[in-house]
Amino acid sequence: MNPHIRHRTVQVQGLDVFYREAGSPDAPALLLLHGFPASSRSFRDLMRRLAGTYRVIAPDHIGFGHSARPSTDAFAYTFARLAEITDEFTRLLGLSRFALYVHDYGAPIGWRIAAAHPERVTAIVSQNGNAYLQGLLPGFWAPVHAYVADPGPENEAAVRQALTPDAVRWQYTHGVPDESLLDPDAWLLDTAALARPGSTAAQLRLIRDYGSNLEAYPAFQRYFRESQVPLLAVWGAHDEIFGPEGAHAFRDDLPEAEVHLLPTGHFALETHCDEIADRVADFLARRLPPRPAPSAVGAGSGAAGMVSGTG
Repeated sequence: MNPHIRHRTVQVQGLDVFYREAGSPDAPALLLLHGFPASSRSFRDLMRRLAGTYRVIAPDHIGFGHSARPSTDAFAYTFARLAEITDEFTRLLGLSRFALYVHDYGAPIGWRIAAAHPERVTAIVSQNGNAYLQGLLPGFWAPVHAYVADPGPENEAAVRQALTPDAVRWQYTHGVPDESLLDPDAWLLDTAALARPGSTAAQLRLIRDYGSNLEAYPAFQRYFRESQVPLLAVWGAHDEIFGPEGAHAFRDDLPEAEVHLLPTGHFALETHCDEIADRVADFLARRLPPRPAPSAVGAGSGAAGMVSGTG
């Protein structure tokens, strides 16, 4: 097996979606969905470690990384719309069944796809990606909640702070006992991406839409209860954005969920990639169901509206 990562672009609804891919096309698929303010680059080391067993695919969301960055006039920057693009992306790549690995923003995008098409998602790994109010730490989330309720100038000024170079760096460094393990290129590249024309407006629209994720939490939790999808929560225990309570909360609906807390922060892969890769490989080897014949893959569920949007 060749573990080299390929860098490709595919058009989805007329928009360029950049993605990284490694592993055999015949291997079980693992779809990796990144968070804010990052890109598929977050998964570069994890992909190399898993490519010997899995087909690993990591797209950049619209507005992030190397994917298209349409203006807010031309594209509705909502989580439902990003989920719709990602859902169609999987179909264009022939991913009829796949496991999900989600982080941060990737979580509500992935939850929408999984809830709409439970027959397609074989297992889930959540790395600091919430589906419950537990773990939403108020020190970080209070300005977001205020902006969602009232996107006026004062509240907007507060959330704009999350787009500054210092705030981006903090997302990587907080909760990390040994910062020398961190590659500063991570926040340097994220900061450069946020400085591109139109990026601030797009990110503010997504922050304004974050309330739609909280409103959808009951539907996501119902999906967990009804599907009993195998789930691994591998979590930076010192995360000041999504606290460890968010990891433990999965067991409310998935009693067999596996929870592992790591002594690091929000971007756990930056410091604990080897351990996470080992845990993911072990989890998927034990919990992935047998691969069905193509005829066994059914149609989407009634939750399909969760991945629709306009723009």
